[in-house]
Parts: sequence; C-alpha cells; structure tokens
Amino acid sequence: MRYGFVIDHRKCIGCHACTVACKEENRVPLGVNRTWVKYIEKGEFPNTRRYFAVLRCNHCDNPPCVFICPTAALFKRSDGIVDFDQERCIGCKSCMQACPYDALYLDPETQTAAKCHFCAHRVEVNLKPACEIVCPEEAIISGDLDDPTSKVSQIIAREVVQVRKPEQGTYPKLYYLNADSTLLTPGTAPISNTYLWAEIPAKKDLENSRPSETRKRGDREMEGFSEIQGQRTPVGEESDLARKKFLAKLMGEDGGSPESRESDGLDDKTPLTARTVYNVNHPKPWGGKISLYIWTKSIAAGTFLLSVFLPYLYGRTEGSALSESTLFKWGGPLLALIFLALTTVLLIADLKRPERFFFVLTKPQWRSWLTRGAYILVIYGLILSLWFLATLIGGEETRQFPWTGLRATLFWPGIILAILSAIYTGFLFGQAEGRDFWQSPLMPIHLLVQAVLAGAAMLLLLSVILPTFSTGSVKVLGSTVQTLNIILIGSLLINAFIILAGELLMPHSNRDIQRVVRLIVKGPYKFLFWGGVLFMGHVLPLSLLLAPTEALTLLGLLLSICGILGVLSEWAGTPRQPSSRPYKVIYWIVLILLGFIPLALLLSGNTSMFISPANFLAPLLSLGGLLAFEHVRVMAGQSIPLS
Repeated sequence: MRYGFVIDHRKCIGCHACTVACKEENRVPLGVNRTWVKYIEKGEFPNTRRYFAVLRCNHCDNPPCVFICPTAALFKRSDGIVDFDQERCIGCKSCMQACPYDALYLDPETQTAAKCHFCAHRVEVNLKPACEIVCPEEAIISGDLDDPTSKVSQIIAREVVQVRKPEQGTYPKLYYLNADSTLLTPGTAPISNTYLWAEIPAKKDLENSRPSETRKRGDREMEGFSEIQGQRTPVGEESDLARKKFLAKLMGEDGGSPESRESDGLDDKTPLTARTVYNVNHPKPWGGKISLYIWTKSIAAGTFLLSVFLPYLYGRTEGSALSESTLFKWGGPLLALIFLALTTVLLIADLKRPERFFFVLTKPQWRSWLTRGAYILVIYGLILSLWFLATLIGGEETRQFPWTGLRATLFWPGIILAILSAIYTGFLFGQAEGRDFWQSPLMPIHLLVQAVLAGAAMLLLLSVILPTFSTGSVKVLGSTVQTLNIILIGSLLINAFIILAGELLMPHSNRDIQRVVRLIVKGPYKFLFWGGVLFMGHVLPLSLLLAPTEALTLLGLLLSICGILGVLSEWAGTPRQPSSRPYKVIYWIVLILLGFIPLALLLSGNTSMFISPANFLAPLLSLGGLLAFEHVRVMAGQSIPLS
C-alpha cells in the first residue's frame, strides 16, 4: 500500500479551500501552511493568464527528510505516508534543508517541525484527507497507488502527469495533471515587489524604517532592493523595467525560447513575463550560528591535528623538540578543547528545542550525518580530554618521543577523529537535498583543507600574542613559526583554488547552482566574497607572509588608516553601511581588526627575528576570511527558493 495524491489542474480554481480545511483540521497556526496555493501570471495586459498550483509534502518513496532527521522524528509509515512525531523533534531544521519541495515548517507554538501528514488520523479510520473532501471541484484525488482499481492509479495510468523535481531521485507521490511547468519549477517566475493583495516592502525599510537608498550615479538601474526568499529585486517607482532586466541578468533568463512560448500558448509578439503573484514565505532555516559552528569546528580539528602530527612528521630528533614546545604540548590541545566546546554550544543554541539536545544521543537515527557527527564530536572531545589529562599528569612520560603510554594509544584515534570532525559536515550538507549548491563532492576535502588552514592560523596567532606558549630554544621557535607559515601559505593557496576553480568558476549544469554562483560573484554577496573572502582572507595574508619588511610596514599603516577612516565614517552615519544585521557585525569586526590591531602592533615594535607583524596579521585575516566564506556558503546556498 502506497498512498499518494493527484492534483487535477484542469479543475483547480485557486480558491484556497484546501488550505483553510487543512488549517482547521490540523490546527495549523497562523503564518505557516501545510498546503498552500501558488499563483503565477504570464503575459502583458491584455494578453495575460493566471495559473495555480497546490503545493504540499510529496510523501516521497525515498524521503530525504527522513534520512537526515537525527532523532527519527520524521518517519515513513508502512502505507507510504511520511509522518512526524513532534515529541521527538529537537528543532534542528535539517529536515527543512533536506526537503527539495519546501514542505516543512517550524510550528511557532511548539517550535518543532511539521508538515502535511496526509491526514493520517483520518486515513486510519477510512476517511479522506480534509483537503480532498472540501475541494469544490474535486481537483484533489487521493488513494492507494498500488491498487490498480483506485481512481488515483487509473488517472496516473491514462493521463500525462508531472512531479516536482524528479531529478532529485526522491520518487514523489504527489502528481500534477495539466499543471503549468513554471509553477512546478521554483525561480522561473520571479517574485515582484507586490502580491495580489499586498505590497512587499524592502527588508531594510522594515528594520530601520528608512526610505529606499538614493539612486547612485553611473550604471545603476534601480533605486533599492527587496530581498524575498533570497532574491533581491528592485523596488520603488518606475522600476518595473529595471526589475525585469535585473532578474533576467541574475537568473539567466532570456525572455523564453520559441519552444517555451509555444508551450505556454503565447505567440512571438507576446513578452514572456511569468511572475509569481502569490506564494507563502519560507525564511532561511539556518543562519549565522551554523556559519560560526563550521568555523569553530575547523579550528578545533585543525589545531589538534597539527599539534600532534607535526612532531610525528618531523621524526625523533626535531619532533621531540617540537613536542616539548609549549605551543604544541599545551596550546594546540587546549585550543582544540575550547573551540570544540564552542562548537557544541553553537549547535545546541541553534536548536529550537535546545532542552532536547540529548535526544540525538539517546534516540539516534543512524542514517543521519547529524547523528553521526554528534557522536564523532563526543568521542573527539573525550580523546582531547584524555590527551590533555595525560599531558597534565604524565610526568616523565610526557618528555618521551615518540609518545608512550596513554598518548601513544590516543595518537591515531585522535588523528582520525580530528579529520572526521572536520569533514563530516560535508556529508551532512550532502544530505540536504534541497540545497544543490551544497552537494559538491569536493566539500569534505575542502573542509579538511580549511581545518588545516584554521589550525595553522590559530597556532601561529597563539605563538605571537602569547609568547609563553612558544617557549623553547631559538632554533625550535624559529622552526615552529617557519613551519606554520609554510602550512598557512600552502593551505591558503589550495583553499583559494578549490573555492574558485572547484566550486564557483567551473561550469555547472545545474541551474540552481548557477544562480547561487551569480548571487555570490555578482549579487548581494559579492562584496563579502570578493572583499572579505578573497582579498582580506587570501590576498592580504599571502602578501603579508611573502612581502619584504618595508612593504609589510607600509601595508599595515595603510590598513590602519583605512580601518580607522571606516570606523569614523560609520559613526558619521554614511549611507554606505550594509543593510543586513549580520553584515553590520562582520563589517564592524573587520574595521576594528584592520584599523586598530595592526596599528597597535606596529607601534609596539614587535618585530623580532621570528615574531613579526606578518605572523600576527596574516593568520588573523585568514581566520576572518574563512569565517566570511562559511557565511557566504551557508546563506547563499539557501537563497534559491524551493517552491
């Protein structure tokens, strides 16, 4: 038995009766929907037409939301219905990322995930779902897809039906009859700044109650932007033409091919201007905490990895000296413990039901990489604690190399767990089937490179700001700093290559990935990417590490001047400040770091043989660029609408 739906769009009139019935039957709160009707319009007046589509959970045969859920709060029943248990849900929002159809939402009352569950309580007593019995045109048909005599099976057998996103391999059981393909393909109908019964104000106008920013001179074509489901569209008077040009350029639209015009019933003289005129809002589930979590996890993995592997790599003679240096003996493991604790705090803080966080460990669903990752972090934390304890109470054993006793036992498990801690997020993002940009097979390798980068940067930074952590002979200190510099330079080059050649600039056959890349390199994330990630996070650190001392001093002074002027301009209230709160925070941090810390370092005269301003500023900028990239990857990946 496999229950499924057919929506007959030859009959649907877009009356929203199904939406209202679903809300009443399942007590769905205001502001969220289990089933909803999307409207688009095509053509220009008077040659226009409106199309409808009823959207909801597809009750997939291969449901990605079930596989990613860490506590089995989502499950597939024996009758094919994908149901949920709110008592097990921890509010991690991973299911919302996994669903390619935007069918899940967070219940504002229970703070748990919810969706259409086929009115399972009615089906169990041989009643039809509420949406089906209330539809005045009988446009919604449900039944057993495995029963050849059922009405739904007969319609699918004799009619040409469609499903949404068949390329995802989820095998959805929600079929559409005679539905317009534009309705079923998110993003092909741009969102205007107005809906049927409402205007959509600019986001910054809602936050700051300010008018849209003034038109810039030159090649700017519109006054302001409205960010709706990740798409930035022009708003303001006389902006219709600019909006169409902007969205056509951003989304790669060419006005429609002759084939698409013919299939839509429009002749060559009719402009193809499909636009969404009614839909429900689906905010981005993950935000800055997830960006910070990936960043802190990279530091936690990389610092321990380098602290224990570099002495092993150097061998018995030099490795013994390195293992006895305070930086590798105490600094690396301690940093790893601190940032692993921060990672755990961020993960729990991002949950909507943080008091249930232990469900991941006590009620695990082992197919989920969120569950696997939680156990990896717990075991890694245990190994770090034992390693630190062995160093603390080991006595003469700690001065032996290669290590003996407990640390020798923990060495390879620690290396393996550090690597797994760094890369498991790549597999977790791979389970987020709704976000095509995150499906890169390079992501685990990329995360490992970022962990090495973060570890080298933090250890190098620690050796500069806390000289006691780099105690030892001058030879050992110089060798340590030189080695970390080489690792940082190499990891920066590899990281930049993977970002540019591996993820962004290479051709992508997937249209959604192409649009995310446009958002990053040409859209709302371009300043953070080109300025923060590449220039501040890669070009400047490499220049600081490779440039002569005179050029370094000049560059530091220039950065200080620019940063101080930026802070002063912020206080002066110039209109160029970023409109989004996360960007404001990052902007202020960058200004302070660039403006005051380099100047203080230069004035302090800290230009010894091994500890130069480059060894402080370069890792600091590298870590800032790494955080900026994680934020761009997380936020831009969620910017493409799924419904």
